[in-house]
Amino acid sequence: MHKVLIVSDSHRMKEEVAMIAERHEADLFIHCGDSELKEDDAVLARYVVVKGNCDWYGTFPEDLVIEHGGLRFYVTHGHLYDVKRTLQKLQYRALEVEADIACFGHSHVAYAEQLDGTLFLNPGSIRVPRKFRDPSYVLLEWKRVQEVTVTFYHVDGSEIESFPYNNTFSF
Repeated sequence: MHKVLIVSDSHRMKEEVAMIAERHEADLFIHCGDSELKEDDAVLARYVVVKGNCDWYGTFPEDLVIEHGGLRFYVTHGHLYDVKRTLQKLQYRALEVEADIACFGHSHVAYAEQLDGTLFLNPGSIRVPRKFRDPSYVLLEWKRVQEVTVTFYHVDGSEIESFPYNNTFSF
């Protein structure tokens, strides 16, 4: 079983970011930016992190392509792709890098939708959620690449079932 935990927009919430990583067993931990922490902060040690528009410390990369469990992840914060307004620019970039899953943050709005074969996934924000009131993060799980389960969690660890998204996606 492959597991990937994704968090974003934690805005200096150290204890919560650490607690989320401790709470779940995962093969890969991703932070989609706006941690507002330094690169060498112990809280981020387990995470692969990209630079958000509020990340003034260190030299986090603007984006990453990660191969894991037979899937290709594209990770970015989203501010460079205008994700608060449209997913079109991010969609083009995901196509360029042949991503199966495009992970982003910035809008603070939890989101999961498959467009033209690519799963676009925003875990929301554990600090200041927008549109939905639950501060959230995501856990992806799959045994076979053909089917990925997406589960949104509240920062307190409880599963969020109220988001209007599918939780199973096929590749």
